Amino acid sequence: MNATFETNRPFVGPTWWKRLVAHRFGGVTIFVVVFLVFSASARVALTLKASEFIDRDLGLVAAYTIGPLFDLLAALLAAIPLVLWLTILPRRLFESAFHRALVWVSVWIGLFVAAFVAAAEWVFWHELGVRFNFVAVDYLVYTNEVVGNIWQSYPMPAILGGLALLATGAFWVLRRSGWVEYWLASATDFRRRLPVAAVLVGVPLVAVAFVSQSDIPQFDNNNNRELAKNGTFSFFAAFRSMELDYGAFYRTVDDRQALVRARALTGGRARDFRSDDPWDFVHRVSNPGPERRFNVVQLTVESLSIHFLGAFTDPRGLTPNIDAVAKDGVLFARCFATGTRTTRGMEALTLSIPPTPGRSIIHRDGNDGLFSLGSVLRDRGYDTAFFYGGYSYFDNMQQFFSSNGYRVVDRNSVAKDDVTFATAWGACDEDLYRWTVREADRIHDEGRPFHFFVMTTSNHRPYTYPDGRIDIPSGTGREGAVKYSDFAIGEFFKAARTRPWFDSTIFVIVADHTASSAGKDELEIKRYRVPLIIYAPGLVESGQVLTQCSQIDVPPTILGLLGMSYDSVFFGRDIFRMRPKEGRAWVGNYQKLGQLRLREAVVLRPDGTESFYGCDLWAEGLHRVDDVPPKLVDDTVAGYQAAYLLFSKGLLKEDVVRNGVPQRADSAW
Repeated sequence: MNATFETNRPFVGPTWWKRLVAHRFGGVTIFVVVFLVFSASARVALTLKASEFIDRDLGLVAAYTIGPLFDLLAALLAAIPLVLWLTILPRRLFESAFHRALVWVSVWIGLFVAAFVAAAEWVFWHELGVRFNFVAVDYLVYTNEVVGNIWQSYPMPAILGGLALLATGAFWVLRRSGWVEYWLASATDFRRRLPVAAVLVGVPLVAVAFVSQSDIPQFDNNNNRELAKNGTFSFFAAFRSMELDYGAFYRTVDDRQALVRARALTGGRARDFRSDDPWDFVHRVSNPGPERRFNVVQLTVESLSIHFLGAFTDPRGLTPNIDAVAKDGVLFARCFATGTRTTRGMEALTLSIPPTPGRSIIHRDGNDGLFSLGSVLRDRGYDTAFFYGGYSYFDNMQQFFSSNGYRVVDRNSVAKDDVTFATAWGACDEDLYRWTVREADRIHDEGRPFHFFVMTTSNHRPYTYPDGRIDIPSGTGREGAVKYSDFAIGEFFKAARTRPWFDSTIFVIVADHTASSAGKDELEIKRYRVPLIIYAPGLVESGQVLTQCSQIDVPPTILGLLGMSYDSVFFGRDIFRMRPKEGRAWVGNYQKLGQLRLREAVVLRPDGTESFYGCDLWAEGLHRVDDVPPKLVDDTVAGYQAAYLLFSKGLLKEDVVRNGVPQRADSAW
């Protein structure tokens, strides 16, 4: 190594560090160190933020032991483009004034990006309680909504200014250290660069082929486990795990065995199924009495946890209108969301299927022409429509609903003056409900029954809404958004009660998911509880149902109230026809898949293992147990395996229900 230009700047640091810096790849060394510092700082910040939810035990020690290893691997992977650049860059260009200027500009930009990523992780943890995952990847696709939401929710000019100051301060420290100058004052022959570059590129690529953050031990506290991860590593790993092959990652049984067992989970008898072929999941659902052509309006409220409702003993008085509806309707007191995102709720509420691992069906290929609640009612002459206050291209809702039995009414479908107030997510709930009432009037005048799936947006950050509606100022937090959502529901029912179609309409109030689902347990089941209310004065007797259920049970329950008999591939069951001891709930996130049955729960992991839990009757708390009844384990595996198999093979399509399972060249799929 020979100095190519002199630098008078003193070097801050020991001699051994100077040796690591003063060569062609010294920039990589500096990059890795800075990356590790920001990663460690982010971990400490998240630890402080989650301090009340983490356990100060050996799990936390393990998180701070394992975490830096993933930080290092992420740093080396992120440094590969820099390694390649420094390998091929000719000495003449490396020594040029232009390159030195480019380096210093890149240093500042890199520091700002590092600070921005750390801040983004903090926000992501604040919202979801986890490090970056596939949700963050999905958000990249919908920059208008996501960036708009962030800009409306946080004081972004001040935050960006603060990050710029932080980057500038770190830049000044690096400048004063002399590290960069000594790197730029060094040269390495090309032939000597090649073997170093091969190691710097090869080692992280080989390591990432064999190491995954899913290999992190399953701590007793899931927050501790999340702290062991590296956000950048998680983000890029999510590209590989957005769609998980159930058979490759989870505990399985023989396919035919899984399908046979899954048949029993529907509550159907063997004679109810169309054939003895286990791959033919079509079964006859027979409901007593004459078919009743009532309208169905389902209000799916964004992020509405039971913990906000007075009907579930919350004392804050945030939901007087929903509480009144619950009192006069049927309150299902033990209903659970199937997942943690809106698309999961939509999937369950239309397709009646347990959650598939990875991305929801709404984002998957082959999600068109599926048998759905909408397709059943459409074929019975109903007008079926999906209402959304925003632009329904978001999260692929437009494609999914329009190809599965629904027409779509969204912000693109209405006039500009139909939107009186909007956030980045969409029009306020009052506007959305006005569109709904207007369409109900129109379809009623045409003499047709209707089924409307209405998806709200107001109960979402930035928690803003029209002024003068409630006594909590707009933009001050979740409580205000909940109270406004309730106010809008009250206004909707005021209008609906004046319409001729009100007395022949079944109203359903349900949430897409809860406000927060992260917590200590790997699946924080107590945070999956959502309200489910059926309200139909004069049509459905009021009361309370204690049977354990989940969102997948809503479609068959609605069809049961309508007295419809139909061929089905639904996994859910009519809650009114379930005995309390048959109650169960399917819950999951993008990797963990669980089933709760009364006082016991099973969680399947993508490493092929499972966890067992005991719980109180209301699933307010879980505790690990050594085992649970084998039947529950087998049923859980069978349900998820069968759901994945049938969807991936195209056997949940409408045409399969109508025409039968396609002929195959062999005897097995």
